Amino acid sequence: MAYSTKEKQLDQVKQSIIADNVCESIASQATQLVFGDGDVNSSIVFVGEAPGKKEDELGLPFVGAAGKFLNEMLEMIGLGRSDVYITNIVKYRPPNNRDPLPQEKKSFLPYLQRQLEIIQPKIVVALGRHAANCFLPELRISQEHGQPKRLKLKFSDNELTIILLPLYHPAAALYNGSMRQTLIDDFARIPEIIKQSNNNLEQLTL
Repeated sequence: MAYSTKEKQLDQVKQSIIADNVCESIASQATQLVFGDGDVNSSIVFVGEAPGKKEDELGLPFVGAAGKFLNEMLEMIGLGRSDVYITNIVKYRPPNNRDPLPQEKKSFLPYLQRQLEIIQPKIVVALGRHAANCFLPELRISQEHGQPKRLKLKFSDNELTIILLPLYHPAAALYNGSMRQTLIDDFARIPEIIKQSNNNLEQLTL
């Protein structure tokens, strides 16, 4: 299979994270960089917070218990991992799976923005408050989960209109029955959002 322009560009972003020595304090303790996985031409990008133990071992996002749950929910709406693109804000596993620090998220944000600029998705699904707050700092996930927002992402020389869908993080919902059901219900809205996004983004009735 030919190596696409988008794949080349994303590979350059990946290499620049290493060359720029981003967040050396966590990079030095991680096994490897966990950059992203999936279809670089997808109209949907899922953004989590940071890799965990399994992700750190395999170099792929969402491959542990939370990842299995995410796969199940994707299947539920007729999609597979190969149909979407999955990444995290922070690309190295924080020690002991602690939450990423504000400075770590800030350091990695330009690289996430570059990923989105290259992929050009119509929908960004933010998994958990850390991911959602990177796009909307004031958003309260407990109150606004499952509510799509139209956003303009401004890049250095262009902008991208997306639908941001904030959801609970699969890891948080995994062992919490009511949150789990809420996440499944919210996830079930994605096909309708995809359908609407295929129309003119300015005409959406969200």
